[in-house]
Amino acid sequence: MRYLVRARVKPGREADLLQAVEDETIGQGSVAEGEYVRNMQEARLCADQTARWVEVCYCPTPLQEERPYWEEYFDLTRVQDAHDRRKCHDENGSGPWSCGDCDCTARLEEKLKDTGTRFLDSLRDAADSPSGKLDQR
Repeated sequence: MRYLVRARVKPGREADLLQAVEDETIGQGSVAEGEYVRNMQEARLCADQTARWVEVCYCPTPLQEERPYWEEYFDLTRVQDAHDRRKCHDENGSGPWSCGDCDCTARLEEKLKDTGTRFLDSLRDAADSPSGKLDQR
């Protein structure tokens, strides 16, 4: 299933998050290791100062595996189904484990690109800023 994740970086964690993304150590030890970096590369910073990204998760509870890794850096403010579960091939059984290659994910990420600014750009700016705070460009 795909989820639209909304999250705020925990105060003071901006530089650590950026380092973990750049070193590709974010999510290290998780079964979804490489997805964390990809999610951050695709994430957008929106006007309400939340980072948003589309995440694929096969857990029975949304982000069950990923949550502890994300919560090291973020306060997750909302995790919602990105589309109708009845149409999800993994969820309805017509295509188990198909979410990673499903065109729904690509379409949702394309739509998200029209929202806000690139999260990593804003994160880099925050790391370089004296205030250290995220700010939409």
